[in-house]
Amino acid sequence: MELKTNNNKRFWFTISVYLIIGLYLLFIIYSKPFINIEVKEENGVWKITNPYYKDWALKQQIEIGDNILSVNGNNIDKITNLKYDLVIRSANEITIMKPNGELKEIKIKPFDITQQFYSVLLVPTSYYLLSLLISIYLYLKPKNTILINLLILFILSVSLAYLSIGASGILNPFGIIVNRGSMLLCLVLLLKFLKEYFGFLNIRWPFIKNINSLYILPIAVIILSIFGIVYDGIHSIVSSIILGLFFLLLVAILSIMIFSYVKYSIPELKILLSSIIIPFIPFLFLYALPEIFFHNQILSADISSIFLLLIPFSFIFTQLTERIFDMEYFISRLRYYFNFSFGFTIWLLIGLYLFADLSVSHMTEIFFFAFLSLMALFYIKERIDYRKRKILFSTKGDYIHRLYTTVESIGRVVKIEDLLEKFVQEVVVQLEMESVYVLTYDFQTHQVTLTNKSKEYTQHQIDEVLVERLGLGDIKKTDHFYIAFIHQDVNYKRILVVDHNKTIYLKDEELLWLELLLLYLNNFIENTKMVEELLNQLKHMKEADNRQLPWLNKLLWLRFEEEKYQLAQELHDTILQEQLHIAREMDVLMHTKEKEEIPSKLTKLHEHMIISLNDLRGYCENLKPPLLDTLGLNAALEKLIQKIHKRANFVLIYTIDRLYLEDERLNLMIYRLFQELLNNALKHSYANTVEIHLLGTEEGFQILYSDDGVGCNIDDILLADSMGIQGMQERVQAFNGKFALDSKVGEGMTIRIQVSETQHTNPYTYKTLTRPTYMIRG
Repeated sequence: MELKTNNNKRFWFTISVYLIIGLYLLFIIYSKPFINIEVKEENGVWKITNPYYKDWALKQQIEIGDNILSVNGNNIDKITNLKYDLVIRSANEITIMKPNGELKEIKIKPFDITQQFYSVLLVPTSYYLLSLLISIYLYLKPKNTILINLLILFILSVSLAYLSIGASGILNPFGIIVNRGSMLLCLVLLLKFLKEYFGFLNIRWPFIKNINSLYILPIAVIILSIFGIVYDGIHSIVSSIILGLFFLLLVAILSIMIFSYVKYSIPELKILLSSIIIPFIPFLFLYALPEIFFHNQILSADISSIFLLLIPFSFIFTQLTERIFDMEYFISRLRYYFNFSFGFTIWLLIGLYLFADLSVSHMTEIFFFAFLSLMALFYIKERIDYRKRKILFSTKGDYIHRLYTTVESIGRVVKIEDLLEKFVQEVVVQLEMESVYVLTYDFQTHQVTLTNKSKEYTQHQIDEVLVERLGLGDIKKTDHFYIAFIHQDVNYKRILVVDHNKTIYLKDEELLWLELLLLYLNNFIENTKMVEELLNQLKHMKEADNRQLPWLNKLLWLRFEEEKYQLAQELHDTILQEQLHIAREMDVLMHTKEKEEIPSKLTKLHEHMIISLNDLRGYCENLKPPLLDTLGLNAALEKLIQKIHKRANFVLIYTIDRLYLEDERLNLMIYRLFQELLNNALKHSYANTVEIHLLGTEEGFQILYSDDGVGCNIDDILLADSMGIQGMQERVQAFNGKFALDSKVGEGMTIRIQVSETQHTNPYTYKTLTRPTYMIRG
């Protein structure tokens, strides 16, 4: 308790110092407007060479070449910084003389300059208050570690460094000291944070062990700043030295991060490296390096420093969540938005540069406004797409693949208990969460029971009203759990419970994955229940007979035997006869005395073997069509028809519509029907013309077959129990289709098959063509 009290005192003392320094800096900034007018001396007269805020200068009729006589009522010669810095930084009042001798007094208020109001007053003040609130929030979190404490100090020091830019820009001594000291202090704190974080990740720290010794750098910078203020002649030298130290520390930090990431290649270091490098690039290359080497800036410190504000807030994610990949998810989204927004904004600025005469400051303001607006637009669009159409940005683009693999895994289970257990295991693995379990809610007793007894559970934490209201596809978040609907029957409702413990929050990508998986799981449970009911019925029937369900065994055995018999008969009549013929010819060649005829006869035998192999390949293709799975139904049917053309002595007229069927099993059925119809035409029809048409309908398809062959008596087909006709009939019945046959002896045959995808579960129905149709017994 005493330790906690000491920590509280330290924290609130730090916050008090932060408030006092920040409020005083705000007072300085608000009391002295920052005007930043560049001047030069010509013959003892100070002339304006470049006003920074050009719109304001134009409104006040301040022009290049005007003479400045006094600033805040004091003669301009008394402004000491003009000896080494030819810029009038701040003023409440200036007196200028126009080239025609006209005197003009200009009074300046803090809110007169719009750009200054945003970049020097509003944004730093907002960031100052936001940093204060976040620091208090982090401290009040239960997870109070040394990393959190260092992160709080880092956020506060960055905030003071950014807030003091305005006071430092007007050369206020206090603002200069705070700005330079906090600049170096935040880097030392960053090094300290990284060292502790490396220890948290069990990674060897590659830099100096005693980081505390580097705290002397901010102290040294403060002392140098005081010297620069007292001896204003060395002000620019001191500024270059401090920027140089800042640059060296930054290079050391980046080197540590790059070296460690190359060596260990873990996601946490990648995130931290990106969080440091990206925000520092504008400040480093557009302000620090140009100022060190050329004493000029591409962007001013207040604008280039805006990017640095991302650093402490990106580090917050590493501490507020137990899963580091959450931060990687958000960074990936920002990178996705950034690529589109940045490219278009640059294109927009190129157009404005070519067609409009705008200042650098205006171009910069337009860039930030357009860039941030586009980022916000992409984010809003993503949210709308997710809510309205379930389309979601994915960090890796693989959550559909994850769903596929999970469904494939749990789909192999045949018992409901095993199905739920496998489902929980998959959720634990994919979401990387430990407290995941299934509860069963009894509608009669209103009791909730735990499926997995190994988990800890307190019933009072589950809201029964919420459980009763859960519907299919619902995932609700409570203070302690995510609750999701799994399945419901007459007596029970099963729900999934994921304990987030107020520290882990599921991303939209994960919620969508879980929602889709729950829909699949509900169907799996329904199907599993149907299978279990069927098995129970078969079991009762078996127990009633006290035997092995002879009707079922007989049915399955006969079907297998019929298929095997038909295949054996076809192989015996074709391939086997060819092989016997080749064997006899080979036997003759082995005993022949006419050696000169052997090569020619071997050539003929080789041709017979090739033909036999092609026939065997054809049988294999009939058993499993090779093109059906790769190129689709149309390609498979075209190849089948080409083979029939080569063997047929009749004219074949055909039409094949391109179908778009949701049930892929229908494609195989259509192929088998075509195969059987055309084979029957080859073997039995003796027709001159055969027509076969595959036509798409609104709800499915139909197959129309006709020939002008010998036809048959339908009663004879019934008595013969034709395997071909029976097989087609059974295939169509399996999908509740309609099969109609019409034939007479000498008048050919007509067959019509119609299948509708929406009627798969309807009772069997059949229609006639032009006369009463004989239905073949399946």
